[in-house]
Order: sequence, then C-alpha cells, then structure tokens
Amino acid sequence: MVRTDPDQTADERTSLLQFIDYQRATILLKAEGLTREQLNQRLEPSTMTLGGLLKHLARVEDSWIQERFVGGSKLEPWAGAPFDGDPDWDWHSAKDDSAEYLHKLYESACERSRTAIADSGLDDLAAVQSPGHPWTLRWVLLHLIEETARHAGHADLLREAVDGLVGD
Repeated sequence: MVRTDPDQTADERTSLLQFIDYQRATILLKAEGLTREQLNQRLEPSTMTLGGLLKHLARVEDSWIQERFVGGSKLEPWAGAPFDGDPDWDWHSAKDDSAEYLHKLYESACERSRTAIADSGLDDLAAVQSPGHPWTLRWVLLHLIEETARHAGHADLLREAVDGLVGD
C-alpha cells in the first residue's frame, strides 16, 4: 500500500480529498497482508478487530456519501443487514468474511465515494439533511477524515497486538 502525503500548498478541496485518501490508505496499510484469523484478533478488553474496522469504515463511506450526500438507497451488504437486531452488525459480522472480501469492500466503498463527489463543490448540500443541520460536502469530508483518522489510531494498536508491526 502506498500513501502520499497531502500537498502542503494545495487548495482547500484538494487538501480535504488528499487528507481523506491518506487516512484511507493508512487503514488499508494497517490491515495489509493479514489473514482472516489475524483480522479477527482482539485486543482485550475491546471487542474491536481490524476486520470489523474495515467493514465499519466501508459502511461509514457508503452511509455518508452514497446515502446522505448523493441521496441514494442503501447498498449491499448494508441494505440486507440485520441492523435492527444488531446495531453493530458491521463490526460483528466481519469475522465471517475473508480478508480479501473486507479489503475489497472498503476499497470499493472509497472508490464509490471518490466517483460520487468528483463533480461536487465543497458548498454543495447533501441530498438528505438532518432537520436544522444542513450538511455540505465540506462538512461530510471533514467528518470522514475525523472518523477514519480516529479508527486509524485504533488500527495502530490492533496491528501491533496482531504481529508487533508498528509505525505510520
């Protein structure tokens, strides 16, 4: 996995897109080369796993960009998921998925996000709004950066627990 540092002199839109891509690449880097068993290893007492983290972040991408910003329907596997019975289904069900599937799920969600916002301006409003709280693309991107970066910190700890790998 190759990560590219964000350009320090880029305009706002480019900076936001480069920062989210940097964080996305960090997540993939932390999960790179691991088996299904390793992706499901926990760091007690937490139930969080790298596999669950990949699946959760794929859901976050699709939820914020495809559903809220674009206004589309839920995609699979989210549309058919039993979230009513298990609100954390994305985290819990990852143990049943292969490493390849989880990587592809996250990479595909990120690519769908890039494509969906390619022609949107930072001040464009999301198609689906929370009453009294309009979301611009700028806000959505900042939220995705925050969510992904927060989980990248978790991924650091989880990866170190799996095989001792540390670093950026």
